[in-house]
Order: sequence, then C-alpha cells, then structure tokens
Amino acid sequence: MNKFMGFMAGAVCGALVGAVTALLFAPSSGAELIENADERWQMTKREARQAMEDRRRELEGQYNTAKTS
Repeated sequence: MNKFMGFMAGAVCGALVGAVTALLFAPSSGAELIENADERWQMTKREARQAMEDRRRELEGQYNTAKTS
C-alpha cells in the first residue's frame, strides 16, 4: 500500500509541476490556457480514479482468495 501511495503522491506532484510549467511557457491565450489546464486536470483525475478502482478490485480479489482458502 505504501508503494501505491508513494506512486500517487509522485503522480500528483508531477502533474502539478507539469501544469505550472505549461502555464508559464505556453504560447496560448489565457482562456485557452485555462481550458487546456482544466482538461488535463480532469484527465489526471480520471486516470487516478481508474488506478484506484483497479487496485481496489485487485485487493478484493486477493482478499476473497485468502478468505476462501
């Protein structure tokens, strides 16, 4: 579980650094930049939720296997 939380913390930090870098160096207008940043944030949240759901299913499977053994 610690490895997973470490990975998630790293992914969030990486996303934040990437977002700040994009905001500082992007050749887009403010409105376009905000829209792109929001799209990236939504995509990151979807990926994190999917990773969490996948891990939950994996752990439930392991639990059920151990419970029936």
